[in-house]
Amino acid sequence: MHKSPQSPTLVSLAGLGYFPLAMVARLPFAMMVIGVLTLVVAARGSVELGGINSAMVGLGTACVGPLIGAAADRFGQRPTLLIAGAVNSVALLLFAWLAYSELPVWAMFVGAFLVGASAPQASPMSRSRLVTLVGDLPVERRPRVMSTTMAYESAVDEAIFVFGPVVVGLLATWFGAGAPVIGAAVLTAIFITLFALHRTSAPAKSAEERAATLAPVSELWRPRLLIVVIGIATVGVLFGSTLTGLTSFMQDRGAVEQAGILYGVMGVGSAIFAIAIAMLPPSFTLRLRWPVCAVMILAGTLLLQTAHDIPRLLASLALMGIGIGPLLVTMYSLGALRSPAGRSATVMTMLGSGIVVGQSAASAITGTAAEQAGTSAALVVPLVAAALALASGIANWFLTPESERRSAH
Repeated sequence: MHKSPQSPTLVSLAGLGYFPLAMVARLPFAMMVIGVLTLVVAARGSVELGGINSAMVGLGTACVGPLIGAAADRFGQRPTLLIAGAVNSVALLLFAWLAYSELPVWAMFVGAFLVGASAPQASPMSRSRLVTLVGDLPVERRPRVMSTTMAYESAVDEAIFVFGPVVVGLLATWFGAGAPVIGAAVLTAIFITLFALHRTSAPAKSAEERAATLAPVSELWRPRLLIVVIGIATVGVLFGSTLTGLTSFMQDRGAVEQAGILYGVMGVGSAIFAIAIAMLPPSFTLRLRWPVCAVMILAGTLLLQTAHDIPRLLASLALMGIGIGPLLVTMYSLGALRSPAGRSATVMTMLGSGIVVGQSAASAITGTAAEQAGTSAALVVPLVAAALALASGIANWFLTPESERRSAH
């Protein structure tokens, strides 16, 4: 049989058009939390109420996100995404109406929960697809391509989560506070549908195929996988607490609207170093990367405690960014490596939900700390998050099985 002289690449397997599509498909998710916050504050005049609704979005994602991933593993991504995208578009439009209605606040909480619960999880689904495609490459190329893929996906997430709030701000400024939520609904309806129908979306498996290829659910609760979920939740805490603490810091200086721009310093640095981590030698194993990156973040949060002016604040954010991007890549790579057979979408949504849970909880806690005890107290929360990230990295060091320790990845 004639063998092609050119072996396939990930780009040739996915198609060049896949990557911009997958990037835009995750933009509505990045707009939801801050879009809901902006809308509620404008419509109901309460920052506290806006924060609670944002937390409800996060709670919805945390509760239902992994179930959407499990449905994708069981029934295929295409039907799962088409249903989730349709429900999410309706939920976003419903919430835009609820915010301006005369209905009580609990109705808004339910609406916000539905927005989060129906979020289509484009980012974890994309990781799951690419992980599957990497398995079609020659064995000797898989470790390097997997590392590069996770680096790319993390960099895209960073860019989208920096760009998402900017889009929300522009839409709200130009068209009113309801525009970001309505815009997210339209983007979801169009791009999640296209993402669902893309040829990389694996078809649903028969009952016989599922029985043969799906690992039992109990394997999702193994300590070596759960420690990755716990670890990535600490990164979510870091995101939420840093942005909220930074907002308080800038509010003290009468320039609260600049908080998002300054936060971008951490996001941009994080994205750059997420890509750079793929260039490091395989001898710098995932097991070792985790605590090393966490120490870098811890150093940044320690510097943050002494930040009394903008230059020092920016220096601390830049130092944190150097560690955050590579740490996310490391955790997603470990998640892919430790995913039970046929459960990659479930694992990736568990990790994505872990970030959202940490972010939502930290935003509420840090906001309360800022209000009750001032900005200095609020800036302690990122330090605690960094310490927890390091502690979970140490735990992972001992939980890593011998087979992984011997492996390049």
